[in-house]
Amino acid sequence: MEPSNTIKLLHLLFLSTSWGMQIWVTFVAGFVMSSHLPRHTFGFMQRELFPYYFHICSTCAFLNLTLFAMYHPSELLSDKQTTQIIIFFICIAASVLNTQWFGQITSDVVAEMYVVERNHGLGQEVGLVASESRRHLRASNPSYRQLFQQFTLYHALSSFCNLCCIVCNGLSLYHLATHLSAL
Repeated sequence: MEPSNTIKLLHLLFLSTSWGMQIWVTFVAGFVMSSHLPRHTFGFMQRELFPYYFHICSTCAFLNLTLFAMYHPSELLSDKQTTQIIIFFICIAASVLNTQWFGQITSDVVAEMYVVERNHGLGQEVGLVASESRRHLRASNPSYRQLFQQFTLYHALSSFCNLCCIVCNGLSLYHLATHLSAL
């Protein structure tokens, strides 16, 4: 059964919304805000925005898989369609990991770090470059050093999941583009 134009539009809408938001948040907004806002302001903005970002990405990934699977029965899947479904599953898994775990833990650890930093008069510097004061704080304060290590780990895992979603959505867009008969 061929999907209706409405279903095709919805599929494209969910995929392009997710892709566009991922590109904007990852490669534009984050860099601009981090280079122009005080560190703690930037961190608090991310803490407020990221749950929405992660939930929207997860929802779009789930809806993309659902729409695609509705019109591609498993017994009739080609290798390319099977690959596309796997890509959607990877995107959902990475998105949900970020939504439910990595993103939240990263935000919680950052909030704890900011309390320690504020107690030492830090956090109002603009930019993310490690200041000498924060390096000294890491060296002299074992609990802050542990928080910094946790942040580094969970931020890296969250970033990896985010990049997985970007790649998955890019591959899905490529798949759609190769099946367009006209612009």
